Amino acid sequence: MSEAGQGKKKFRMLDAILAVICVVFVVEAAAPVAAIGNSQYFWWIFLMLTFLLPYGLISSELGTTYDSEGGIYDWVRNAFGRKWGSRVSWYYWINFPLWMASLAVLFPEIISLATGMQIGLIPSLLIELAFVWIIVYISFFPVSDSTWILNGAAVIKVLLAVTVGVIGTYIAFTKGVANEYTVSSLLPSFDLHSLSFISVILFNFLGFEIICTFAGDMENPNKQIPKAIVTGGLVIAAIYIFSAFGIGVAIPTAEVSTSSGLIDAIQLMTGKMTGPFISIISVLFLLTLFGNMTSWSLGVNSTASYAAENGDLPKAFAKKSKKNDMPVGTAVINGIVASIVLLLAPILPNQDLFWSFFALNLVMFLLAYVPVFPAFYKLRKIDPDKERPFKVSGSDTFLKILVVIPMILLVISIIFTGVPLSFDAETLAGTLPITIGAIICIFIGELIIIVKKIK
Repeated sequence: MSEAGQGKKKFRMLDAILAVICVVFVVEAAAPVAAIGNSQYFWWIFLMLTFLLPYGLISSELGTTYDSEGGIYDWVRNAFGRKWGSRVSWYYWINFPLWMASLAVLFPEIISLATGMQIGLIPSLLIELAFVWIIVYISFFPVSDSTWILNGAAVIKVLLAVTVGVIGTYIAFTKGVANEYTVSSLLPSFDLHSLSFISVILFNFLGFEIICTFAGDMENPNKQIPKAIVTGGLVIAAIYIFSAFGIGVAIPTAEVSTSSGLIDAIQLMTGKMTGPFISIISVLFLLTLFGNMTSWSLGVNSTASYAAENGDLPKAFAKKSKKNDMPVGTAVINGIVASIVLLLAPILPNQDLFWSFFALNLVMFLLAYVPVFPAFYKLRKIDPDKERPFKVSGSDTFLKILVVIPMILLVISIIFTGVPLSFDAETLAGTLPITIGAIICIFIGELIIIVKKIK
């Protein structure tokens, strides 16, 4: 191997584990799920066993067996052909600029909270655009150059989540628990309200395949990928439950809303809306947003660029830097799309902008994963002789269960997030734009297939 090649591969095992935590662990997750009450513990544990575990195992096998930069696009394309590969790569990519726009909208709000200053429309827009284009600039460089960002964000995320858990536990011991714990309260209810949280939890479990796109920067990806996924997954599961427990014992369920986040939870716990501690938490949270977007951009850009090189996305996505071979074309398109969304946002009728952008991103994101699970099973059948450095063991029936249950959960999540299940004015106003947006995104994906004559 050349000296340059050796110099590039400096992604250590610890870096890989922290990257998994940075990508998959969402520090905001615990607060909104706490709104369903004590049954949140059931849902966390149930979905960890029925989704997180199968998804982690499948990602480990596919990521070490098909270790290209294409990630889930490559897996689905190998299993079901170019059309499905194109669809998955499009759904997977389009979610990212929408997600980036949704987080950009939060940025000035949190800066205002941290500083106590009111920020006007134009300065807010400039801050949002700066956030977007800083992420674009960072994604011009290899993941090994951004290791310190990913590691720092992972450590901060864990610190914030543990802080929530510790504060909640302290309050429970000194002032008593905020919610009554009974056997019936811990059991799940299967009403529309509770089931709607499945999508939020599943979203917070996704991302293991991103680590697979970093294989080119790893010393030994066949060993590092499965170990990082297993270790990172266990850490993430433990922290999610601990932070959820902290919120559940310290804050009455009625005071937690679906839009509550980490900062809201800490404000409710401490009884302080502002102050030095809230400002520090706000700044740390903003830093995690950079880590989240950086880690995801590197993975999403690689996947979209790889798909374009194979003729399954427009050529503009395939443009790479002559200096370091990074997918700069996709990065710039991310910035342009996110910027357009942010510039149009002030004239949109629905001003709950974070949820509008985030929910649409959520629907497209979950859609991208639906074919991944059957692709795993089909590749076992059509490519049985392929060397699998990590192989999920079990009977054929076990593998089918491993595939079917996560698929069902994804489909349920998509329906509850993107389809109006009642026709009252409030539901239609909140959900119909998401439905229309998803239909438009799917239509554009089909148009790409037709224009590029993908068969």
